[in-house]
Amino acid sequence: MTNTLITGALVRTFDPAIPEADALVLSDGRVVAVGDRREMDDVAGAGARRVDAQGAVVLPGLVDTHPHVMHFGMLSGGLVDLTDAVDHADIVARIRAKAAETEPGEWIMCTPVGEPHYFIRRSERDLAERHLPDRWILDTATDAHPVLIQAWAPRMPNVVAFNSAGLRTVGLSALIPDRVCDVEIEKNEAGDLTGILRGPVTNYYTYDPFWGQILTKLPRPSLENAVAGTLAEMSRYTAQGITSVYEGHAMEPEHVALYRHLRATNALSMRVLATLDVESVIFYPFDPLPQHEFSARLRELAGQALDLEDDMLRLNGLTMSPGGPCFSGYFATYEPCADPFGRPTRGKRFLSLDKEEAFVRFCATEGIRANLCLGAFREHDDFLDIAERVVREHDFRDQRWILQHAMTITPKQAKRYADLGFQVTTSAGFAWGKGAMYGERIGRHVWQDLEPLQRLIDTGLDLAGGSDWGPKNPWEQIELAQTHRFAGSDHYNDGPDQKISRLEALKMWTTGAAAVLGWPEIGSLTPGNYADVIIADRDPLTCPLDELRGTRVLRTYLGGQTVYDSGELTSPAAQSQAVHS
Repeated sequence: MTNTLITGALVRTFDPAIPEADALVLSDGRVVAVGDRREMDDVAGAGARRVDAQGAVVLPGLVDTHPHVMHFGMLSGGLVDLTDAVDHADIVARIRAKAAETEPGEWIMCTPVGEPHYFIRRSERDLAERHLPDRWILDTATDAHPVLIQAWAPRMPNVVAFNSAGLRTVGLSALIPDRVCDVEIEKNEAGDLTGILRGPVTNYYTYDPFWGQILTKLPRPSLENAVAGTLAEMSRYTAQGITSVYEGHAMEPEHVALYRHLRATNALSMRVLATLDVESVIFYPFDPLPQHEFSARLRELAGQALDLEDDMLRLNGLTMSPGGPCFSGYFATYEPCADPFGRPTRGKRFLSLDKEEAFVRFCATEGIRANLCLGAFREHDDFLDIAERVVREHDFRDQRWILQHAMTITPKQAKRYADLGFQVTTSAGFAWGKGAMYGERIGRHVWQDLEPLQRLIDTGLDLAGGSDWGPKNPWEQIELAQTHRFAGSDHYNDGPDQKISRLEALKMWTTGAAAVLGWPEIGSLTPGNYADVIIADRDPLTCPLDELRGTRVLRTYLGGQTVYDSGELTSPAAQSQAVHS
């Protein structure tokens, strides 16, 4: 195997033994050595492939511990991409082009307009017309195909647009009332449907009975589109410098099967660690399993809960997600707060406390690492009461269970999790995308416990970062871990319990993530670790904070092989030829 020598850069290893170096050597998919340029030149040998990073900064590949690569890829695969559409004419042109290659009668499904997934910085309101096109405008694109411009969670209320064929296909006519359940059905002054529906019209995290019936009439993603969408999503991640991900939320056996398919066809461009969700609650229809079926499913999935043999695709643990997001009104609170439609609610528990206790006991007795998706105060207290009771009988503290989400958590709750041996993965973007909404619906008092990253670190909890709903830029997530900036406002929720240092923020995406996932071969450029390397155009540890989110990755290596190249560095082959000539 030919060695690769990378020079001409500041190498930030995130290895405490050698935090900085001038060069590094890669071979056979691993980091061989890091250190002084001359020393590394000797280690690499005369026949090494030589890469001049041209003054850039070399870092370990980033680790996203809450990406939903598979889910977001499947949801967008095969769709007409309207995210950057500028006006109705642009939308019509894109749909018309798709119609030209689609069999008449088949659905044409479109993405929402704007920046997924919060649609705060850009949405359909930023079109030239400031709203989605109605059915008559969409009919000019095609009247031979049903068309839907979708809405994605978490934003709620939301808005979708059908063309005339789409309305007919889902069975909507002018005879329907203006509102059914929480769905508002827009009509013009003549009483005709415009094709615009508003309310809980998202494609997941919605349980509105009326909208749910419409969802069941829409096409499911095909395998071909799911593969294409996931590959495209992985490409976006590697272009940002992400080389490993943790798919620990809402993973069904079919999702793992698709990852296995990609692995078998050598199509994975990042490392994946996954867990199976014992009862996924995200997608409609959701009908809770009876207790005996839940217990049977636990036993069934236990046989698939551990597979650490592959360097590219691993499984470790099981996941339970008892609650839901505040945007949809499912956040479990002690005092009533407002749901998306202004009604008082104390949230909703999707899975019973009996199931939660059965899950905790099963994982504790079987030695299975558990991943709990919990975000609300009441959810934490309910779970901690169960976990502390179970740990007195079956001590699971050495299993290093994972708390995922943790968007709000009190000092006492953090201490209780630390005492139980938990580790935490969360997203600084939760405060960015939902902070203002929490203040409006729950009350501003919640801000003192919103994404308290420093509190979690001070409590002794290993901490990892993820992108989840966004921003889908890891460098901006690293910035937000320091600023706790709210989207769409001038508010910075940067109290002493929230704000962390630049180094701590970077560790959330490198060594901290590796510690939480129990995968020590990722997250640092330590000799013997995977040769997962990125070359960036600036030093994310020292560049001005307001420039951090603009970090550009010039090249991404996975196991020493290039999986993304911006083209701005001379190619390895050309560099090697220049050296030997």
